[in-house]
This record gives sequence, C-alpha cells and structure tokens, in this order.
Amino acid sequence: MIVGIGELLWDVFPDGRRVAGGAPFNFAFHCHQLGHEAIIISRVGSDALGSDLRAVLRSHGMNDAGVQTDAHHPTGTVTVAINPDGQPSYTITENVAWDHLEWVPQLDAIAQTATVLCFGTLAQRSVPTRAVIDKFLTSATHALQVLDVNLRGPLRRELYDRLQQQFQQCDWLKVNAEEVRNFLHGEDWETNVCEPMSPKESPIRYIFDTRGNPRRVGILTCGQKGVAITDWQRTEWVPGVSVDVVDTVGAGDAFTAAMVCLHREGRSLRECARFANLYAAKVCEHQGATPRIDRQDVERVIFRD
Repeated sequence: MIVGIGELLWDVFPDGRRVAGGAPFNFAFHCHQLGHEAIIISRVGSDALGSDLRAVLRSHGMNDAGVQTDAHHPTGTVTVAINPDGQPSYTITENVAWDHLEWVPQLDAIAQTATVLCFGTLAQRSVPTRAVIDKFLTSATHALQVLDVNLRGPLRRELYDRLQQQFQQCDWLKVNAEEVRNFLHGEDWETNVCEPMSPKESPIRYIFDTRGNPRRVGILTCGQKGVAITDWQRTEWVPGVSVDVVDTVGAGDAFTAAMVCLHREGRSLRECARFANLYAAKVCEHQGATPRIDRQDVERVIFRD
C-alpha cells in the first residue's frame, strides 16, 4: 500500500471554487488514478467541510479509513491565488485539524503494510502531527520513504536542522529549484541550479548524499526545463515538456506520484522521470490539483517504442 501522510484540506480559488487538496492527498489521489492502492493519513474537523472531504475521497474510490475526525479543530482550508503565469501562492489557515494528528492503533497496521511512505514539510509545522510522522517513519521499516519538500515561506533554522536529520533517513528526496537554493544558502551556487552539470555532479548532492547506496535517489525538478535524477552513481537530466499552463497547483505532487508508481512497476529512473514529466504537464493543463488524466494517453507518447 502507498501512503501519503499529512495535510488534507480544501483549496479555495479566487472564483470561489473549493477543491480537495493538500500535498499528501494529491499524491495519494494520483497514485490511485495510476492504478495503485493508496491511502491518505490525515485529520479533518467534525464539520461540514470535513464530511465533504470524506465524500470526495469516496467518490474517487479511495479509502477514508486513515482520516481521523477532530472534535475541537476545524477542517483545514487554503486560499489560493494564481498569477498570470499560472503560478500559485497560498494563504494557509493555522491550528486546524490536520495539525493535531494522533497515533492510533490502526496506524500500526498501516505502517506494517506500507510499501511507500510519502511525507512533506508543511505538516511538520505542528508538534502533534510531527510526532506522528516521526513514529510512522520508524514503524514503516519496509517502505520506500519519500520526502517531498514543500516549503511555504522562508526556511526557518528549526526546520532546516530537522530536515538535515530526515535527509539521512529517507530513501528519496524531491526538491524544486527554489527549495534547493534555500538549502544551499551560503554555498558558492551563483549559477542556475537547473543548468545540466557533469554526470557526477548535481546541486542536490550537497544536501542529499546518494553515493554508495543504490536505494537513495535525489530528484531536482525544474518545471518545463526538466528534472535531474541523481542516484548512487550519476546524475541524469531528463528534458521537460512544454505545456499551455492553466495552473500548476499540485503538479509537483502528481510528478512524485508518477515517479513512485512507475518505479514500483519496475521502470528505470529515466523512464519514470519521462512519464512523470508528461503526466505532471497534463495536470498543469487543468484547473486544480486532481484532474482526471488518462494514463494510457501518457504511455502512448512515452513508451510508443
């Protein structure tokens, strides 16, 4: 089972639309859409917004058994603004239900059956949810552990120190260009981190050492410029896909889901990245993070040979 853990919330767009969101939910949705069993572990309020989120999960054919109900805190919401280039900015409500995730016996069983665990940074803003994520990381010993960084705002020292520890623990690390620059602050990286370098080098190696460990993979996404995949031997740059962007909300989560699913199916990292680039590009052609994408349409382009 593929597990996403963290925030489950409503994205509220300028036109008043509400779309179920949160990076772990987006990730789990796309894994499910790609044909893999996936579950979201999160928490909603005992309010109408929480009931509606559960209904959305069920309407997608997803299991809501990992979603807890909080009697004291409301369901999370995020106000989304989209600039003319389709790039989003977020105003995230604090002290909401997903900030108060609790460890319950059911999570022990999920951790034991998890094949992949994907977690991010936003959900770690609160002590209770951070503690549950930590316990899940130590319990899901057989799972491929994927840290998909999703910084919102400046990188505080406390979070920086915490992530340094998690970089040693996780198997895969995914960052975008802006995030990797945050981690390389103070280093001699005046050049564009998304310019292809020598096969032995990548900016991500300075924060995530993959050498000597075939299980570890660093992923640096650069939008339409492409992606750098760094494994234990080398870095390979995979070209991006040009797309008419409607908005980029959730595109990174879709990319991570596609990488994980194709890897689980035995594809090479390059094949995974080529598929994930096009899959995420198709997400950008729609409003919101969880549009219906026909997997076969992507496969016909990527694997036509």
